[in-house]
Amino acid sequence: MKDDKLETISNLFEDKEIRSIWDGEKEEYYFSVVDVIGALTNSGDARKYWSVLKLRLKKEGSELTTKCSQLKLKAKDGKFYSTDTLDTKGILRLIESVLNHIKIALPSLSSAFILKIIL
Repeated sequence: MKDDKLETISNLFEDKEIRSIWDGEKEEYYFSVVDVIGALTNSGDARKYWSVLKLRLKKEGSELTTKCSQLKLKAKDGKFYSTDTLDTKGILRLIESVLNHIKIALPSLSSAFILKIIL
């Protein structure tokens, strides 16, 4: 089961690096929110995108932002930094939220079409 969850998320983002960490107590993977947003949006500044999206989600009353855990993940420079993470269920809800916000900006596009473009 542990590997199934990691493989599911990894398959969504074939060539993109999504940092993750296993929590043995909760038996759950946690994934970097910024990495997922970067992979979904191809944004040059995924941190800024997440910052703005987080504010919008809070205004909409979404509980997604409260489900984020700050965990230390290894960065490209080899150091460990506190990073917003979500479990598998949370990441799937995040993907849905990002797609909805893209769809609001570009209402003529279907979610399936948006997924094909970004993945």
